[in-house]
Amino acid sequence: MNELIIAGGIAALVIAVISLGLVMVPQRRTMVIERLGRYHRTLEPGLNFIIPFVDQGRAINILRFRGTEPFITTERKIDMREIVLDFPRQSVITKDNVGVAIDGVLYYQIMDGQSAVYGTENLVLAIQTLAQTTLRSEIGKMELDAIFESREEINASLQITMDEAGNKWGVKVNRVEIRDIDIPNEIREAMNKQMVAERSRRAMVREAEGYKEAEIQRAEGDKQSAILNAQGDRDADVARAEGERQAFILTAEGEAQAIRTIMDAIVDKTDPQQAINYLIAQRYISMLPNLAKDGDRVFVPMEGTALLSSVGGMRDLFAPAAVGAMDQGSGGPQSS
Repeated sequence: MNELIIAGGIAALVIAVISLGLVMVPQRRTMVIERLGRYHRTLEPGLNFIIPFVDQGRAINILRFRGTEPFITTERKIDMREIVLDFPRQSVITKDNVGVAIDGVLYYQIMDGQSAVYGTENLVLAIQTLAQTTLRSEIGKMELDAIFESREEINASLQITMDEAGNKWGVKVNRVEIRDIDIPNEIREAMNKQMVAERSRRAMVREAEGYKEAEIQRAEGDKQSAILNAQGDRDADVARAEGERQAFILTAEGEAQAIRTIMDAIVDKTDPQQAINYLIAQRYISMLPNLAKDGDRVFVPMEGTALLSSVGGMRDLFAPAAVGAMDQGSGGPQSS
């Protein structure tokens, strides 16, 4: 019986030791093991065995928040997932001496459990403090207007600085975001007035540009219209001159034909000068109706009456064929 009791006690002790040495590490977590106070190894996710009372897990201090109240917890299993750190709002003075309150958020991930445990006493507090001081330094280099325009540059600069410092802590800072920028009310009112003035200026500039463009288009249209009108007038004048030229040519050709006919008809009968006088008289007679339109009285010069008196005699003298040719050349028969 004694031997059974001893064997059972030994078995129970072995089971107790084995159970104390079994450590279950969840996925995406790790644990730093110290053996007799010195770093021994880092446990991977899954079932691991350590020597009880010899190997101990090293605890890490983590700053957490309950609502807005911060508190520090001690944990042996290190979370390797990406963690969101909302660092508190802080007052910052810009380069142009404007006090603003900036609220930011930081995303970090522990990549090396050993460096995270031994690199700093409180990892999260160190990250938060570094983020705040870096943000204060970056904002202090910029004016207020540039802060609103350069959020991406500020975020990138913060990430580079945080990433460099996080390497010795075994931390990878994935991104840093400025979430809110709170400015004093008087500054906000001044910025609103500036924005309204700027928009009014842009509206006036747009209106002036529209008026300028409309005037340019209108002037261009007037120019094209004047060019087309001038071209039309020129073409009309050319066509009119061409018509008058053709009319003069045809008239001259008719008169020349009439003269030739008359000359052929009066050969050896009378003086050719009398035939020419007859044609002049015919032209004079055709102009009398137009002269009568200009007034109630028409004065006929003595030369005209003498010229008209010779028309009848010329008709009796010339042969009918010659008179007909002269009438056709002068534009038709006329009565005296």
